[in-house]
Amino acid sequence: MLETFIHWLLGTIFDWGYIGIFLLMAVESSFVPVPSELILIPAGVLVADGKMNLELVFIAGLLGSLFGAFVNYYLAMLVGRNFLERYGKYFFISQLSLDKMDNFFDNHGHISTFTGRLIPGLRHLISIPAGLTKMNLKIFLIYTGAGAAVWSVILLALGYFLGANQALITTYLHQIIIALILSLGMLIVGYVWVKKRAIKN
Repeated sequence: MLETFIHWLLGTIFDWGYIGIFLLMAVESSFVPVPSELILIPAGVLVADGKMNLELVFIAGLLGSLFGAFVNYYLAMLVGRNFLERYGKYFFISQLSLDKMDNFFDNHGHISTFTGRLIPGLRHLISIPAGLTKMNLKIFLIYTGAGAAVWSVILLALGYFLGANQALITTYLHQIIIALILSLGMLIVGYVWVKKRAIKN
């Protein structure tokens, strides 16, 4: 049923052009698991065919991602935080655990948000802990935007250069995700190393 709903959503809203891309990417970044691959790769094909403008597609997608992420962030901050502070003990979440989570995002929220936006399955969820810990909104939006921009460029490029060749897109996307995860792993290792050096000095 969910798959049918997603295809209906794509078919209905994609006809709305740039506004449709904005709305779909906003939904993708919030709670509804609409894969961004189904939005931006076809948009890249339309750009290659001269039916859409690359800059406008990119901007619409990026703004949609930011809006959807902000919705998650705001709801987590407004509703989720109050819920955990009041009822967290019934779910084995103590105030000490919340304080540790706050401290982690105070120190590492930027790298967590950026890398989280590039990891499949985590991309639309990383906004929730950021909101729960009341991460600085400006920093959250900057690093969310950076991660979303990188992912958008990858998907648009796949659609633009590979067209509707589903087999090639699947192959290259799989390889890109593996390379991306390895690169993020190296980035995190480097980040931890730099942090440890800074503490020692």
